[in-house]
Amino acid sequence: MKAIRVTKEYERAGVHYVRTQAMCIGFHVPLEMEFEGDTPEDEYILVLDGIKPVSTCRLRYIDGHTGQIERVATLEEYRGQHYGRAAILEAERLFAENGVTRVVINSREAALGFYEKLGYVPDYTQTFGSGEFRCVRTVKELTKEEGEDNGKNI
Repeated sequence: MKAIRVTKEYERAGVHYVRTQAMCIGFHVPLEMEFEGDTPEDEYILVLDGIKPVSTCRLRYIDGHTGQIERVATLEEYRGQHYGRAAILEAERLFAENGVTRVVINSREAALGFYEKLGYVPDYTQTFGSGEFRCVRTVKELTKEEGEDNGKNI
């Protein structure tokens, strides 16, 4: 398992593969909805199992101290094996290196337990969506250790 910061076009292709498989095929999200709002400047984390792309997330900066992790996706056959965790931890490290001290994630209700195990706290006053995509905003304050982890917790 290797979590990488996407800098090359072929790595971005891996991100698109995971999102297409996990969200468009797995959850029947239309292609245009899944990739709506993506920009060439977006930052991504991609997690590989050997050479196979299996998990990803997108990073956005809300302000100088707050980042948001979005579009978290893991191939179905890799869920529950810590690949998504590796993506989130690498995103937190990247954010911490850039001065971010607070991270937010809008989690599907069904995935809240995953984020809570990583230290995210749900804010039930901030919910949106419906059905399978009813979401709750979660928040985590980063500590110095998250920025210095260097992959030890993957």
